[in-house]
Amino acid sequence: MKDNSKFKKNDLAKIIETDEQVTILKSKYISNMKRYSYIVKEHPATFYFEEELEKL
Repeated sequence: MKDNSKFKKNDLAKIIETDEQVTILKSKYISNMKRYSYIVKEHPATFYFEEELEKL
């Protein structure tokens, strides 16, 4: 399976809702939802989906 995730480990991104700059810590493909989730360094207990993040 080809890796189509928008972000890679250590990429900088922005949380759209809060405008906060974050660093991607981990990404995971959720097969039953057919999309990627991400854990960010600044909020390791929370996961975000691709549509909640924006590239910097």
